[in-house]
Amino acid sequence: MLSHGGGGIEMNDLINKTIFKAFDNEILRQSNDSAILGDFKNLAFSTDSFVVTPLFFNGADIGKIAVCGTINDLAMVGASAKYLSCAFIIEEGLEIDEFERILNSMAKVCKEADVKIVCGDTKVVPKGKCDKIFINTSGVGEILAPNICTDSLKVGAKILLSADIGRHGAVVLANREEFEFFGELKSDCKSLKGVVSELLGSGVTPLCMRDATRGGLSAVLNEWASYSKSEILVFEESIKVSDEVTGICELLGFEPYELANEGTFVLAVKPDDEKKALEILSKFDKNASVIGEIVSDKNSRVILQNAYGSRRFLEPPKGELLPRIC
Repeated sequence: MLSHGGGGIEMNDLINKTIFKAFDNEILRQSNDSAILGDFKNLAFSTDSFVVTPLFFNGADIGKIAVCGTINDLAMVGASAKYLSCAFIIEEGLEIDEFERILNSMAKVCKEADVKIVCGDTKVVPKGKCDKIFINTSGVGEILAPNICTDSLKVGAKILLSADIGRHGAVVLANREEFEFFGELKSDCKSLKGVVSELLGSGVTPLCMRDATRGGLSAVLNEWASYSKSEILVFEESIKVSDEVTGICELLGFEPYELANEGTFVLAVKPDDEKKALEILSKFDKNASVIGEIVSDKNSRVILQNAYGSRRFLEPPKGELLPRIC
């Protein structure tokens, strides 16, 4: 079902109970955004496929997402992306001008992030057998800081957010449905290589990082709570949401915490690193904030507290959500 690719409970069940069962090994079991290769402790490896529709939207396109997505997955384990592969599945009839626009977008991001695409593959399928173009990118990166993983999450850790949330999902939805009155809203899609490199270079030692893509902030926090068997408390007033994203959510009944992002990540640090980490994140985005902390090593749940002190569970995403946002 489409819900099996939406970033919520159904997708996690498919991955953990079906896919991991078939391919089970100690590296895969770590469930990080990128694999830390057992025989090469300084290398991380990741792969991702992109089927977003429409191909072009405010602030990004399928090519930019394809490069940024893999660079960011590597960054989330403290690795600096070096080399990418790129595979295209192209539907017969795609305009060459559109294809060149996508390629140029990918090349621009690679140049800015000092990353090289060094190998790839191209397939063309009959009209109607693919929706214009699908892209897969895989990447290898050099690990700059070890042990940034879910195993490091501990009680007392502070939870930070690098920017406001929900922009990418809201933009794709607005462009898909042709909501012209949200025309100024842009996707947050960007490479996180720079901000992560500065964090690590400053002496901040992240416990764990995760980019909040499918399933959004809610998916990340609930995954962390489940994996570490801990209780996470987050403060609603500290989580920045733009007026445009709030408007789309109110109009269509979405939860901003579940909308996808493509350049926003969640960071857990020791209390002593909180101030420095926030200072660096704020240099890259004024909406960076400390949003909560791990308060208990029991319960495996996320609690959301509003400005009035009332609390509710922040549930993991369920159902179809918004398909094909990356």
